[in-house]
Amino acid sequence: MPKLRDGRLEAIRALQVARSSAVKAGSQATNQIKALIVTGPAQLREQLRYLPTGMVIAACARLRPGHNLGDAEQATKTALRRLARRHQQLSEEIAEADHELDQLVHQVAPALLALCGVGPEVAGQVLTSAGDNPNRIKSEAAFAHLCGAAPIPASSGRTRRHRLNRGGDRGANNALYVVVLGRLRYDSRTRAYVDRRTQEGLSKPEIIRCLKRYVARELYNATVDRHLSVSRRRSVYQNPGCSNAHVEQSGGGGSESAGRKVNSTTFRSTAD
Repeated sequence: MPKLRDGRLEAIRALQVARSSAVKAGSQATNQIKALIVTGPAQLREQLRYLPTGMVIAACARLRPGHNLGDAEQATKTALRRLARRHQQLSEEIAEADHELDQLVHQVAPALLALCGVGPEVAGQVLTSAGDNPNRIKSEAAFAHLCGAAPIPASSGRTRRHRLNRGGDRGANNALYVVVLGRLRYDSRTRAYVDRRTQEGLSKPEIIRCLKRYVARELYNATVDRHLSVSRRRSVYQNPGCSNAHVEQSGGGGSESAGRKVNSTTFRSTAD
């Protein structure tokens, strides 16, 4: 089943495309500034080389080069000022995109943002990976495979182990990795889990793989499963043919198995 591209999740995806390109361009500008400083004139290099990145950007944006572009120092100052001002403009675009994404994600899945380590960018990536029609994801295991977090058996002989899954949506997999990194630093439960698994002999990549699988389960329960429950309830309310009375009437018409199937779906919908 293909993903629909006509809802608010498509709006989130469009904003993410613009933000991602701004982030990449900003990183490129930063690298170019540092390269020009390293290869630039000695006086300018000693002035800027050991400053933090933020202070380097601000200092380069305030440079006042002369009009003699034939001089190497003046040309370097001109290039540094242009790159720094470009970086500042891109930073403003990223801040605007973050604000817009935060508003949209709060409208679509506020419960997702309440999870530890999940911000607007991570939540937007998870939502766009799932798509506007979460019915295409049949189970939690399917969502884990979509995110590339499902364990892959790699046992050999008497050694039983699993390896990292290199398939799936790499953007969603990166979102899980960001959540895990945040929890490794700030969540006491995650640190306790890491200590316990380390004592059991697992390596750090294997522990991160396990944590990503747990995070995928938590994100599924907060987003996809919730949207599935809402869509099921809407289908029951909008389609009178899915009522219990209709199931009882259709049960004796030669389609007993179909009646049981609809009844089961209706029970799950009302229970959700």
